[in-house]
Amino acid sequence: MIPFSPPRIDEKIINEVISALKSGWITTGPRTKLFEEHLKDYCGAKKVLCLNSATAGLELMLRWFGVKEGDEVILPAYTYTATANVVVHCGAKPVFVDVNEEDFNISLKAVEEAINEHTKVIMPVDIGGFPCDYDSIRTIINKTGIKKLFKPQGIEQEKLGRILLLSDAAHSLGAWYKGHRTGHPHLADVTVFSFHAVKNLTTAEGGAICLNLPEPFDNNDLYTHLCVKSLHGQNKDALQKTQKGNWRYDIVEAGYKFNMTDLQAAIGLIELERYDSDMLKKRAYIFSRYENAFKKYQWAKTPLTKDSHRETSYHVFMLRINGINENQRDAIIQSIFDKEVAVNVHFIPLPMMSFYKSLGYQIADFPQTYANYSCEISLPVYYNLSDEQIESVINAVINSVEASVK
Repeated sequence: MIPFSPPRIDEKIINEVISALKSGWITTGPRTKLFEEHLKDYCGAKKVLCLNSATAGLELMLRWFGVKEGDEVILPAYTYTATANVVVHCGAKPVFVDVNEEDFNISLKAVEEAINEHTKVIMPVDIGGFPCDYDSIRTIINKTGIKKLFKPQGIEQEKLGRILLLSDAAHSLGAWYKGHRTGHPHLADVTVFSFHAVKNLTTAEGGAICLNLPEPFDNNDLYTHLCVKSLHGQNKDALQKTQKGNWRYDIVEAGYKFNMTDLQAAIGLIELERYDSDMLKKRAYIFSRYENAFKKYQWAKTPLTKDSHRETSYHVFMLRINGINENQRDAIIQSIFDKEVAVNVHFIPLPMMSFYKSLGYQIADFPQTYANYSCEISLPVYYNLSDEQIESVINAVINSVEASVK
């Protein structure tokens, strides 16, 4: 069976993890701090904080911004549940909006129509690794009428004076938007990455926050504050407490346990070092092989990878089959699996999930989201996928679809 997306674990990674183990630092320590600096340089961010997941990063920022019961956060109906769950955790209301047909990303028209006096955050998602149109979202947020709707509550909201643009960039590390990588200040106020096992760059589990808030915010001070907030409200981490006579600490708030470990950072440091020159090149190659193989078929709609100002991170190859319904798509997936190839679907829209249906959301309210989902099949993309395996995937897809659409 050709798997869907196994991580790359080679000798270089194994050796670095062994070095971390031998160093005695297996929790947050020097490797985590170094990984943060390297990510900051890579993205061009003002400051970066590494955590145990992207989910933790999103929730941490919502809570820092004071999002609570009575508030609303706008996000696409087409995303993984983590994007919405963190809003629910804060007691706020997820406001789902529809997505674009072409790139799966959040609809600008739908975003603007959804904004009201309760809106505190817009959380776009770079689905599959293709960046949203951040300049256009910023334009909406900064419209005079939209700013007048914003009702700040708390110090941070007063300081920003508008809706927070919080990017769920779980898929898009290394993607480009108007000459800048995701995580750059030109895109969002805050960008959150995932380093989960299936991501382009993995740390097994893990995530990072890129802090790019405008003045009068001090992103360095905010980093220090979030370090405390992400470690039970403890004002010194283990590394700081190793300094001579520095054992005494305080708990200044009821924080969370969100920190990244040096074992995770060890993997991330190796992967980031060779990310552009190796990992992204291999993933782009796999995308190109798929695109060239399927473009001759009228039934195939391959994912958008580049336009005039954006380029994907080549995370998920989201193939759509024209002219089929959800049941036919599911049958095609089963046929592909029967040919010993693992595929997936990104994602089942949240209004179709039992929990969100129980809150009153209906997929009928998001027609483009459902249209995109009902014919989508995600194909294997991972570093060790061989040319022979790529051909096997292509043949399995073609044969399965051709047998179905006759």
